[in-house]
Amino acid sequence: MHDHHQNTSTTRFPVAVDAALREADWRPGRWDIRQAEEWADALRSHTSPAGHRHAVFPAAVEAWAEFGGLHITATAAGRHIAPTTVHIDPLYGLHLARTLGDLSRALETEVSPLGAEGDEQAVLAIDAEGRVYGIDHTGDWFLGQDIDEALATLITGTQPARLTSA
Repeated sequence: MHDHHQNTSTTRFPVAVDAALREADWRPGRWDIRQAEEWADALRSHTSPAGHRHAVFPAAVEAWAEFGGLHITATAAGRHIAPTTVHIDPLYGLHLARTLGDLSRALETEVSPLGAEGDEQAVLAIDAEGRVYGIDHTGDWFLGQDIDEALATLITGTQPARLTSA
């Protein structure tokens, strides 16, 4: 399950990212599968008024289990943009089944909610391959190939790439 993270915590994240995660009470090996499964059940049982449903898949559940419930705040100034607080909680996206469905179609892969950024000005989402996106009023943003990279983008204030609609 975790072979992709066999490297030690010192090399997994950049120093500033590791510091912010530990400040938020993350530890290597953190794994709250019970909470992740509660979220999975809540998302699976939700249907929007128009009939849109959420996708739940292993990449999302793994991200929720390791980082769920964390409020992560950068400990240093941002490189390009001001870093924001990241809150990993998929229920921020509960009522966005349609929005996430649109993104799923655009990306041609399933997308599940991951959390929120800042004062809920952006919703974070993860796809079936583990790539992470931010959705705000200005558009859709690609934050990283996996949650580690996405957390680094957000915590270090790196300018993310805008998704171009195909």
